[in-house]
Amino acid sequence: MPVSNSKIGRIMCPLLFLIFYFLFPPLPGAQDNFVITDEASYVGMTLEELIIRFGIPRSVHAARGLYEWQDDVVFVYNTADFYIYRNRVWQVGLTSYMGVNSGDHGQIIPLIMDAAPGFSMLESPSNFIAYYMYERSWPMILRFDLTETGRVRGIFIFRSDL
Repeated sequence: MPVSNSKIGRIMCPLLFLIFYFLFPPLPGAQDNFVITDEASYVGMTLEELIIRFGIPRSVHAARGLYEWQDDVVFVYNTADFYIYRNRVWQVGLTSYMGVNSGDHGQIIPLIMDAAPGFSMLESPSNFIAYYMYERSWPMILRFDLTETGRVRGIFIFRSDL
């Protein structure tokens, strides 16, 4: 009985994959780039990059700052809120970052963040805990907003120079 092309294909495709995998192995850490995303890298994205990456936002609204010049347009997605200034993301609002989730007790934040490389605590008043983020393209802050009972209400990564 002759061998059909489909039988050859079922044998050759896995064989070719293995040959190429051993001849051209992935670079060390290459898989990490596809699995792990540092949400801080979203800061600085243009509107075009934001929409290409995340699609059309679920909703868009204005966020009032303490002063009129601090008003922002916020693009709301399922995974994050993106605050826009001059057609770029300057702040990202998250519900989870590095194992800290909204609703967690604020006492766990120093236990996790003080052990993480690239962060140093800036402030810790009763209503938030802030960390400076080292080795970034621009000065950045990670802030955990807390409720009156000390639970995480919101997590924000933002440029501190704007």
